[in-house]
Amino acid sequence: MAERVEVAQSRATAPADEWPVRATDTVIRVVGTVHEKTTGPITTVARAVVYGLAAAILGLTALVLASVLAIRLITIIPFVGDVWVAYVALGLVFTVAGLFLWRKANAAPRTR
Repeated sequence: MAERVEVAQSRATAPADEWPVRATDTVIRVVGTVHEKTTGPITTVARAVVYGLAAAILGLTALVLASVLAIRLITIIPFVGDVWVAYVALGLVFTVAGLFLWRKANAAPRTR
């Protein structure tokens, strides 16, 4: 980008009879401006999508691993030993969390 600026500045002092040089400089400047204004937002959106997908995949993986860990820990608690107790406990936790999120999603917005 610095090279374009130097070329445009060096040609800015060209005599008036060198209109092709000025026309070329104008085209280069316009194309550069359009390039910056279009690729900047597109790059930002693409990064947001990529990082969002990566975060979602990592979050889902962490949730699955945490669930497996919770089931393993609940099944090794003394006096329990049965895996169904772990399933019921974890199902209860997920049900309460889901009901809470559902209630938040369907809540009417507060007006002040």
